[in-house]
Amino acid sequence: MSSADRGCSGRIAAVLTCVALLRAVNLGSRGSLAMADLRTAISDLGGRDVTTYLRSGNVVFTTAEHDPRVVEQQVRAHLATDLGLDTAVLVRTAAEITAVAESHPFAGQQDDLAKLHVAFLAAEPDAERVAALDVPAGASEQMLLRGRELYLHYPAGAGRSKVTAAYLQRRLGVELTARNWRTVTALAELAGDHPTSG
Repeated sequence: MSSADRGCSGRIAAVLTCVALLRAVNLGSRGSLAMADLRTAISDLGGRDVTTYLRSGNVVFTTAEHDPRVVEQQVRAHLATDLGLDTAVLVRTAAEITAVAESHPFAGQQDDLAKLHVAFLAAEPDAERVAALDVPAGASEQMLLRGRELYLHYPAGAGRSKVTAAYLQRRLGVELTARNWRTVTALAELAGDHPTSG
């Protein structure tokens, strides 16, 4: 991880603050990964000020690498090679995660933040797939796509919903991972608090 980038303040920064979101980590018996091992893996790649949040594969860190796509590739390859875990890694910069956390389009309809989620996509999906995206017949979920984020509302809760990450990934044709709104806002706060230089 090398080079520099423009921070969210607009000034040239020597490091970039990133939030890496791993897909399907520590869900039952699948994708087992200790957060201490994840922090070590990020540090091995040159990441600094490494902080994990919960056990679902959320890690905030600073890096000298300027391209989030390169960070995604490096982290995924390192986890697969060193820890035997091959899973999607989605990276957002501090500025990007802060923009996502500024507002949820369905927040005005829901007091229970556990029923608001965001799916983070690896890339913007094909327009035809987006146009065809809908919820299963009889389902009450709501969805709104903004760039590489799909905002979700689960009025009856996400636990038994058919609108799962796997369902969305099949329909949109891109890798993704979802987080609830509390996690999104917590990660944005952590990323905003991370030290940067320049």
